[in-house]
Amino acid sequence: MPFSPRPAYCPPSSPCSGRGFAFPPGGVPFFPPDSAGVAWRRAYPRIEATARHGARKESPKVRNRRLQRKFNGTATKPRLSVFCSNKQLYAMLVDDHNKKILFYGSTLQKDICGDPPCSAVEAAGRVGEELIKACNELNITEISFYDRNGFARGEKMMAFEVPVSQFGFLPR
Repeated sequence: MPFSPRPAYCPPSSPCSGRGFAFPPGGVPFFPPDSAGVAWRRAYPRIEATARHGARKESPKVRNRRLQRKFNGTATKPRLSVFCSNKQLYAMLVDDHNKKILFYGSTLQKDICGDPPCSAVEAAGRVGEELIKACNELNITEISFYDRNGFARGEKMMAFEVPVSQFGFLPR
């Protein structure tokens, strides 16, 4: 017989009284009759499951994947994709129609981070400057979509965005 919490009332003539557990003959515990003495009620209240306001939050990564399908880059208007790990930042200009990468820069590259290595935040700013140089060489004046891959704007991301927004790619 499954365990059930002790009911609020067990009639004295039932087999459940005095045995340490409370199951009346029908197996369902009851409250005493109401003031009218007409009906017995169940001891357990009816539970209603309701969703809380804003219970379903969409993941930034899921939202980003949906936006990537909507915004595709071309050779003249590429998609700017940025990936930011715990230590490094990687940026790409992507032509989705021809499936080509027009520019790739990361904070790991020797020409960006320098001979005595600079901090990751300074290197992220230099990646943004290299991106602007590459855009001038490729005659790119605007981007179709700034793809942060669902990442929050941390220090490296903000340092990268400063030169890019000064060039006019990102609204500030």
